[in-house]
Amino acid sequence: MEDRARTIERLLRDLAKEVLRAVVRRYRDFAACEDAVQEALLAASESWNASGIPDDPRAWLIRVAGNKVTDEVRRESARRRREQFVVSLVPEEVQFEIAQNETSETVIFDETLELFFTCCHADLSPTSAIALTLRAVGGLTTKEIAAAFMVPETTMAQRISRAKETIRSSATPFATPNGAERTARTNAVLHVLYLVFNEGYATSAGSSLQRVDLSTEAIRLTRAVSELVGDVSHAAAETQGLLALMLLTHARRHARTGTAGELIPLDEQDRALWDRDAIAQGTEIITRTFTRGAPGPYQLQAAIAALHDEAPSTEATDWAEIRALYDVLLEMTKNPMVALNRAIAVAMVEGPRVALGILDELSRDDRLRDHHRLAAVRGHFHEKLGEHAEAIAFFTTAAERTASIPERDYLRILASRISEKMARSPRDIERS
Repeated sequence: MEDRARTIERLLRDLAKEVLRAVVRRYRDFAACEDAVQEALLAASESWNASGIPDDPRAWLIRVAGNKVTDEVRRESARRRREQFVVSLVPEEVQFEIAQNETSETVIFDETLELFFTCCHADLSPTSAIALTLRAVGGLTTKEIAAAFMVPETTMAQRISRAKETIRSSATPFATPNGAERTARTNAVLHVLYLVFNEGYATSAGSSLQRVDLSTEAIRLTRAVSELVGDVSHAAAETQGLLALMLLTHARRHARTGTAGELIPLDEQDRALWDRDAIAQGTEIITRTFTRGAPGPYQLQAAIAALHDEAPSTEATDWAEIRALYDVLLEMTKNPMVALNRAIAVAMVEGPRVALGILDELSRDDRLRDHHRLAAVRGHFHEKLGEHAEAIAFFTTAAERTASIPERDYLRILASRISEKMARSPRDIERS
């Protein structure tokens, strides 16, 4: 029964985007369709666990979701005239136009990418569009999206709800954009893909450190965007930068976990396990795009990733150059996570005591103050300084704050190892 439940969970996750695309294409009301698909997925989880997976699970989900949209429309038709979204009431000429769009050159060739561009609606702010797309198409939970934006889950839920209502009441059609409108949405789509990749590479919650399915899908779709935007604009250079960043980061995936799925940090990874073909490809892309002019955030991050991947060891890494790149990136983005990563580079160049001063400043940022990564980095710096009691305290705090089980276990092991070391050293015990 447990194996069936896991199979169903994986199948529903894989089908969710495809089903949403199909239902939205048919009924054209995003808010109603997204709600209906979520209800259909819940119904499938209950029904399939009891009676087994149907012969055509995709068709089952589309039918159930479609019925729910139709029922909702009928209930609301008297006061909101929602029947226009029901396919049976769409005029024949419009149905013909929709059918023709299936093969029109104005429709983006990749169906998932088409829905990404569609969800990044013109009437939404970039932040709302990205959040909505991550929830509806990217397969991320509201909690995971909130973690990516460093805001409370309730705040993100309200933001997504408002985005749905904006689309519902908008005069701009919920449809695939073309030409200039599509170009205007490219940056938002790239940000969505960046966050989907990050969640796949370092899953924010649960028992797995990474979700390779999300990372590989983000890479595939970023390649598709690259083909779409061409090779000459700033958007093209940033798209290439994002693709290079993904390849260079994803190349380390096999070395990031042990046989039991435990976390292995960068400085302890077996670099022979890194994917050298992906590193070569990513390095070639970022080397080529970096010479085109002022690089954007994705290109800067890719350049940093390339320096890590090309180094034979942590000690041999060009930390001074990485710090310089982070200086530029921080000035460009004002992102607290960038500032935290920069502090790590500063510690490698100037020492952990200097870097701890930077962390003191970052602790005043509401977005970062209670984040587990800030506490974890503090723990590492104190450990390097031989301040073992402080290191244990911060590692323990970080373990309590993270929702990732592999990260939690790793941080607890660090604290335990230092405790054992202190037990063997009377001088350390006296200092604590």
